Amino acid sequence: MTEEIVILQSRLQLVDPQDCTDNSDTLALLEALFDALIRRGPDGRYMPALAERWQLSEDARHWTFRLRPGLCFHDGSPLDAEAMRFSIARMQRPDIGATLGAPAVWGQYLGGATIAAPDPLTLTIETVEPCADLLDVLVSGYALPPHLADKADFLDHPIGSGPFAFESRKDGGEIRMTSNPDWWGGTSASRRLIWREVSRSADRARALAEGAAQVATRLSPADAATLDGKFSRHDYIDPTSIIYLLNAANGPFTDPKVRRAVNLAIDRTALIEEVLGGAGSPLGGFVSHFHPGAAPEPADIEPDPETASKLLAEAGYGTGLAIEVDCPTRLPDEAEALTAALARQLSRVGISLTAHRVEDRVAYAEQVRDKKIHDMCVFDSSPMSTFRVLYEKIDSRVRGSWWEGYRNEEVEKLLDRSRTTVDPAAREALHRQSYEALRRDPPWLTLYHHSFVAARAGTHPGWRMRADGVLDVTTL
Repeated sequence: MTEEIVILQSRLQLVDPQDCTDNSDTLALLEALFDALIRRGPDGRYMPALAERWQLSEDARHWTFRLRPGLCFHDGSPLDAEAMRFSIARMQRPDIGATLGAPAVWGQYLGGATIAAPDPLTLTIETVEPCADLLDVLVSGYALPPHLADKADFLDHPIGSGPFAFESRKDGGEIRMTSNPDWWGGTSASRRLIWREVSRSADRARALAEGAAQVATRLSPADAATLDGKFSRHDYIDPTSIIYLLNAANGPFTDPKVRRAVNLAIDRTALIEEVLGGAGSPLGGFVSHFHPGAAPEPADIEPDPETASKLLAEAGYGTGLAIEVDCPTRLPDEAEALTAALARQLSRVGISLTAHRVEDRVAYAEQVRDKKIHDMCVFDSSPMSTFRVLYEKIDSRVRGSWWEGYRNEEVEKLLDRSRTTVDPAAREALHRQSYEALRRDPPWLTLYHHSFVAARAGTHPGWRMRADGVLDVTTL
């Protein structure tokens, strides 16, 4: 057993385990400490965790999970079906699952659900509406000890059931964890993990090269290139999609021709080179290619300014179009540089941009959630769930936090069918039809994903980051 492994991340923040977050650094910490009924495998697909098996009824409303016997939390208290019932019921609360001003994310799916523990190893969930993709929510339903979870000081010394137990925290950005000998997945090969926050990629790479750490994530490709052959590396993309939300309720983007035109006018590869120094991957659809139902990148991802100009002329903007765009100063951190580069590209087809800069990122999110954007705004789309993106951001009947007036009846009908489709392959095929429909009539201006490198000291054939860009400490 390795005595200890030092892991460097750009961010080191412990949040309420049931907060809605897709930040890969935060998820790496949470999944080292906590377990859910299921977990993501290397390819992003679901595999058993606390539940060794599950079943969904034909009406896609009744779920039955069979827990592993003998589960316990780090403090020795039992992790039985009653503890799991408490944890999932906690996700129903309006004060749980809030993120960037979007309240009760999980309550959208679990609100009104009946959650029961008929025996110590059986958990049942009956949802109000069919929801065949509920695992996309339950993967974030970490088991929490009922006697501790809601105490004010829980995050000072969090107790979970994961492969590692919390040991200590130091000022300046360090968290220590020790291997959990009772973890259902077996004892870790490392006795202790030491997590350190090092914000700059270059500093993480330097510390790795100097032997001050054994693992570093979210390295820029340029910084990773400074490491020698003594390190195993994995090049990966962050599945968070960098996009511009388009105001489809008012203004020029109510016209699908204009929405399609801006998508055709953009040279994504040139944007990635100019804004990210090449450290990105073009995005041709509304989700990444790792998402269920995503198809290979379309041939028309290459810029087509001629067709874009034609569409603009057909929409009545043959002599030019002035667009107002909202732009934050971070998240994504390159938002201002991106908007400037985008303006230069769009000017080639007669579109001019006027940017409105917003420094307060939380206020910016509130502005978007309140549907008070100008013609378009810099944003991202992060859920590793095709279903959640469709439901929360695309469906005009839901009018979710990040929906901006778009409507596509074909996609909404496909979503209704997918919610009642129990067979995973058939459901994925329906999501693929939605993906293709949203290529033809894009709701957003889709741009790219960031590219990163994870590095690990030594030779470790086959080692890699998960498809969702999260470091799985059970692979170390």
